[in-house]
Amino acid sequence: MTPKRVLIAAGGASLLVLLVVGLVQLAGSSSAPTSPSKLTLAQMRARLSGSPAPLAALHAQAGDLLPGGLHALQSRLSALRGHAVVINKWASWCVPCRSELGAFQRASLAQGRQVAFIGIDSADTSRADALAFMRAFPLSYPSYYDQSGEVGSTVTDSAFTPVTVFLDPSGRQYIHQGPYPDQAKLERDVRRYALDA
Repeated sequence: MTPKRVLIAAGGASLLVLLVVGLVQLAGSSSAPTSPSKLTLAQMRARLSGSPAPLAALHAQAGDLLPGGLHALQSRLSALRGHAVVINKWASWCVPCRSELGAFQRASLAQGRQVAFIGIDSADTSRADALAFMRAFPLSYPSYYDQSGEVGSTVTDSAFTPVTVFLDPSGRQYIHQGPYPDQAKLERDVRRYALDA
């Protein structure tokens, strides 16, 4: 074998080793996307029963697509003053939104007794598409329909989707751009930015 072929073979073997190591690490990683929950809305509501009244009002509207725009969302946030809040901007056409919905389903169930979760369906031109998406990915909280995308852009200070806004009980805000890869990362940020733990 010529020195050139030996070098190419060694380089190929090294690349293969790196690829195998990377795949093994990925397989063992806890940051794989969380699959959607199979729980029904009724089961989610039952798990969150006994929550404080402002949070219970959200759970009663689980899976609803609410009208009213920015004014309605601001009224809801006023009613939630003094509580930690997580607002997730999503859209039915957004592939990264789909990848993070399992994390939001599970985190909202795990932390929904002390944290208010709210969705904004932003820049979805079809209410029917948004409702179909919400049936496929049931959530323990409602979303506000924002056909124009203006509410989502105003609240998240971003034209991108998905975006998550964390509000601590005093109203301090932190904005996370992009999808959450898993429930654990989302819950860490909920504790850090919304619960200030």
